[in-house]
Amino acid sequence: MIDRIKEIAKEAGEIMVNAVRPKIMEKSGHANFCTETDEKVQRFLMEKLHEVLPEAQFLGEEDGQDVFTEKMSKGYCFVIDPIDGTSNFIYEYRPSVVSIALLKDGKAHMGVIYNPYDDMLFSAIDGQGAYMNGEEIMSSDAPLSDSLAVFGTAPYYTELRDRSFEIARNLLPLCVDLRRSGTAAWDMCCVALGRCALYFEMRVQLWDYAAAALIAKEAGCRITDIEGNPLSYTGPTSALCMARGVKEIPECFEK
Repeated sequence: MIDRIKEIAKEAGEIMVNAVRPKIMEKSGHANFCTETDEKVQRFLMEKLHEVLPEAQFLGEEDGQDVFTEKMSKGYCFVIDPIDGTSNFIYEYRPSVVSIALLKDGKAHMGVIYNPYDDMLFSAIDGQGAYMNGEEIMSSDAPLSDSLAVFGTAPYYTELRDRSFEIARNLLPLCVDLRRSGTAAWDMCCVALGRCALYFEMRVQLWDYAAAALIAKEAGCRITDIEGNPLSYTGPTSALCMARGVKEIPECFEK
């Protein structure tokens, strides 16, 4: 089944890269955009994934499919983000990715993320390792002091802005440097791949982290909220992803 899901993710990526000047709509929150391509890709994913697993429910960012219900915690549920990094997509500032997670009884079972601009396909099945383009990957065992860190600004939630940048300011002396990509799913994949040692964001939605958190976990990362609690897989949360070389949560995350 995961092979077919990977094929679908790549087909969705083709829709992204072939889009020309998509119509842009605004949603609630600061600079929170949606494009007609987001909606087109989500419809495509729902149609094709339904063929793969007809009994599965769907949670997606667009088209009013974005509310997690109690029913979704039973059986199978696809959690999809058609374009994670929509602002990047609009301004042609790479990357943007397709993210597909499959929950089983409320827990992450499969994850597939595709960056069509660099043809990088990440995948994982719970307990079976993480892969990029078919090759097994593992997070870095280097210490934070010898590594890059990456963070998200939770831009839609202006009340979290000061805390986000306070942590970032205190984290900077502990690592080589900080990066910001504009897509949570991609950031966690970069930690899983060994490019970065740590990622954090004060609030991400389930469709942002469901697939990426599983991929990172299978690559040896520790995935929690910023206080060290397990992720809930039921809705928005803060997120902290640490590679193998980061043994403890840095003090800058303490309140």
